Amino acid sequence: MNKELLINEDSCYAAAEQKASDYFQSLYLQVKQKNYIPLITRDIQSWKHNHIHHQSLFSFFSRGKRKSDPRDYHNYIKYLDYTGKLDNYLDRSISYIFMRDLGKALDSNETQTRIQQVVSNLKNHLLTSKAAETDTFSMVGMYRWAQKEGIESTIIWLLNKLKIVSSHIPQGMDPDHAQRKLIKIIAGVLMHEIEEMGIEISPKERSQKLDRAIKLGYSYGLTYPFIDDLLDANVLSDNEKKQYSELIRTTLITGDVPEVGEWAEKNKNLITYVHSELREAFEFIKAKQSPETLKSFFEQSYVFFHSQEVDRVKDLSNENYTNEDLYIPIILKSSSSRLIVRSVINAPDDEGFDNRTFFYGIYNQLADDFADMYDDMKNGAVTPYTYYLKYHDKRTDLINPFELYWTVISNLIHNVYHSNSKACEVILDRAINGLKRFKERVGTKKYNEVMELFASGNPKFNTVIQKMVSKADDVDFFDKLLRDHMITNLKNDRREQEVFQESIESVREQINELLPIPKDETTCLLKEPITEAANYSLEGDGKRLRPIITWIMGINEYKLSQSAIVPLLRSLEFMHTASLIFDDLPSQDNASIRRGRSTLHMVYNNAIAELTGLFLTQKAIEEQASLDQFDSNSVLSLIQYSAQMTAEMCKGQAMDLGSRGKPLTLEQLNMLCFYKTGIAFEAALIMPAILANATELERQALKKYAYHAGIAFQIKDDLLDVEGDLNTLGKSIGKDAENNNSTFVSILGSDGAKKAMWEHYCLAMETLQEVPRNTSFLKHLLNYIVNRDH
Repeated sequence: MNKELLINEDSCYAAAEQKASDYFQSLYLQVKQKNYIPLITRDIQSWKHNHIHHQSLFSFFSRGKRKSDPRDYHNYIKYLDYTGKLDNYLDRSISYIFMRDLGKALDSNETQTRIQQVVSNLKNHLLTSKAAETDTFSMVGMYRWAQKEGIESTIIWLLNKLKIVSSHIPQGMDPDHAQRKLIKIIAGVLMHEIEEMGIEISPKERSQKLDRAIKLGYSYGLTYPFIDDLLDANVLSDNEKKQYSELIRTTLITGDVPEVGEWAEKNKNLITYVHSELREAFEFIKAKQSPETLKSFFEQSYVFFHSQEVDRVKDLSNENYTNEDLYIPIILKSSSSRLIVRSVINAPDDEGFDNRTFFYGIYNQLADDFADMYDDMKNGAVTPYTYYLKYHDKRTDLINPFELYWTVISNLIHNVYHSNSKACEVILDRAINGLKRFKERVGTKKYNEVMELFASGNPKFNTVIQKMVSKADDVDFFDKLLRDHMITNLKNDRREQEVFQESIESVREQINELLPIPKDETTCLLKEPITEAANYSLEGDGKRLRPIITWIMGINEYKLSQSAIVPLLRSLEFMHTASLIFDDLPSQDNASIRRGRSTLHMVYNNAIAELTGLFLTQKAIEEQASLDQFDSNSVLSLIQYSAQMTAEMCKGQAMDLGSRGKPLTLEQLNMLCFYKTGIAFEAALIMPAILANATELERQALKKYAYHAGIAFQIKDDLLDVEGDLNTLGKSIGKDAENNNSTFVSILGSDGAKKAMWEHYCLAMETLQEVPRNTSFLKHLLNYIVNRDH
């Protein structure tokens, strides 16, 4: 790297520290003079008229529509729309985001016009039926948005990255928080890019900029779980933290990432992955910087990192920290984290943005620290609140952080935003909302204890504040609703995923025990190898997806007796194993490995393999005919359906063989795929539905789901045949190319195949909304299909 791109860490941090010190001194003076009290009191007197409502005729007639719980995302949006509050709710929420994240002043006509555009678009999105069914930050929601913007490949890349990051979050760190924070940073960078690009831009250029912003957002956001959170957690030893911090510091000073170095065995794999991913992210950001902004990017990043380090090493048992020690680092880290965003996207200098962002940061930090003070106290973290809680009775010189918080609010309203009424409204909304949320979370008793300490010096002002906390309404924000909703969904998804995995493993073990076919013990003059060959094929390391689907849907959702459907479970795996035996024959795919072992015809011979396949097919029919605990008409319908599906699968395999070496259209490939894979998924769903006498509408929805899930499954198989690993897959790779078969990859290319897979994933997931059952298992089955590596 050229010498002129190196930074002097001492001088750049000293300059930033001096600016923060000047800001702190101005706040300190205002705290001492208590200027904020009359100013904020007057502001509240004006503000409260919009937030303390008396009973009206409308409220009398609308009493039947109870206020929805703000944590109930979809119903709360409906409630706000019903009561006519949605417009104001979204307006203050978007205005706040424009102030906090985009560094905008609200007194600009241009900014107000843009806010109204965003509010209108967001409202339309939230109130459409699709939005009510699909969350924006779900995989379906993200992919559907990507299709509109022409950035499907980017979102596929991002979804894969998020999955891998989540899988590498070690114990001792919160994976849901890490993923939410990462998505939030990406969204923040996207917002900046969208505001910078304006509306006079071609769709192609817009797609290119969005692609770049998403990758930059991921690259920058990755620092939160893998630098900030990792260093805050107890995953690394103290020596490892020092080693890791030095590695980060060296990177920011020199502009080059050092080698990973030696690490203890316990954390070696984690650090190797983190180092590799952060290096790739750092190089990507660096490559997108212009020569003019590169040095500024390094300096801002260093100030951010070092201010966090200064804060991180503080010890709550040290009673000698000055007010400057407590506040200057948080002024720096809270402002620089957002200043970096504009540097990351290479945005032009904007003095107004820089100033507003610098002064605004500590407001958010103090609000967050207040909300987290008990957790921080428990963890021994030093924040202005935890330090004041511990030492306020010993250190009369300590600034009360709650007083400083209101001083910052007063300073922002009157000195930064020049008494703008909209800015005043939004900032006070946010402040009162924060107190209300804290009171709700910790309970009234604990809240009053906190207020008794932090507001004891200003009882009259505290009375005004607490009245607003008790009585004020319409101070909630969409970003908080979305945050809570995302965390709830992430936690629920993780729990459901764990249940899914446990169910899969548990049911697979039980099914494996049901499959062996007893040997015929009757005296025989000649040995018959068919039963032995059948059991050899059944004993392979199969996924057992089809009988597992039937087990879980039949027992958990249709409430069928476990013992009653055992014959159906056997029949499904017998049929599937038979199809694999035929598929592997030299006359068909000529495969040598299946389920991690030699294929049946390689162990025995072609004739035995053919006979074994036929044997298992007949055994499957025998099992279905023994479903004696169900209505005979239902069993006959099931056998008839099974026979039809088996016949269709044979036709499909014949079509597949006849098409070998021939170019196929996508439509032809979809049809083949349904016959080869979709029918088997469909049968696993429809057979228990037949026994449970499910409605025709439900069966049709399940068939539609199976169709798209089956194609998604086959596309993933085609991708794994190109990109997979023999040891992981348990079967040979590259067979499609070797046999000159048309596949989704050969027709669409790898990127096109991935897009097609995700399209079918979305269609299958959207179809689940038509199924009147708990579809959690089927949802996670889809996630397994598109994310599996075998």
